[in-house]
Amino acid sequence: MKVFISCDIEGITTTTTWSETHTQSEPAIAAAHARQMTAEVKAACEGAIAAGADYILVKDAHGSGTNIDVTQLPECVEVQRNWTGHPYGMAQGVESQRFDAAMFVGYHNAAGRDGNPLSHTMTLAPLWIKINGVKTSEFMLYSWACALEGTPTVFLAGDDQLCTDSAALHPMLKTVSVKKGDASATRSISPSLACKLIREESEKALRQDLSQAMCQLPQKFTVQICYRDHHKATKMSYYPGFKKIEDNIIEFKTKDLFEVLRAMQFVL
Repeated sequence: MKVFISCDIEGITTTTTWSETHTQSEPAIAAAHARQMTAEVKAACEGAIAAGADYILVKDAHGSGTNIDVTQLPECVEVQRNWTGHPYGMAQGVESQRFDAAMFVGYHNAAGRDGNPLSHTMTLAPLWIKINGVKTSEFMLYSWACALEGTPTVFLAGDDQLCTDSAALHPMLKTVSVKKGDASATRSISPSLACKLIREESEKALRQDLSQAMCQLPQKFTVQICYRDHHKATKMSYYPGFKKIEDNIIEFKTKDLFEVLRAMQFVL
């Protein structure tokens, strides 16, 4: 079995403030959280191996893409580090070969949604992004990217609100909620318990009948981006296909998910 894992940091159990996520620029503060990110990814890998995975590709998908301590991961794991600019972004690598399933670790809720003090989508530029009227998380975007490559998503670990919001996206999705957010505060479970639950639930996720796990992608996409700064909306309205519909909102309509993912690399 071949498994793809994408990992972020704002949805691991220990992070609450932005400085705790700046693993390159503020290592004295963020180092402990990078270790927990590594531990949660390792737990997902161990669960996958217990379920029969003999090859795992991990995409380090936070910030610089160089956060995970690769020396802590099992021998059957390869790690995709840093960025190429590919439209699959946080799921880049899923297109490189046929994977049986995808899993997401350390993910956080969407820009404009409660549930995590660090909620955002891609950057801090948008107040929110909506696809077909729904506030859009990075998990939504990049689990759909996996589906575009024929890879079903079966596991998500992150904040409680994201897990709730995402439950209907994939028919056999198993989730682990590691923390709850309330305004600027978080209430997190023990780091060791988070790893235990991720290991257990990721194994259960991969032991399901994966032939029934593929989601149904929308047939068309109406993308709206509301920027914090109105001048950003004016500038980005010149990206092909976008138009400005309000002072700080642009809109794009397409039937092609790949075009949505490509646009996100430029307009955010």
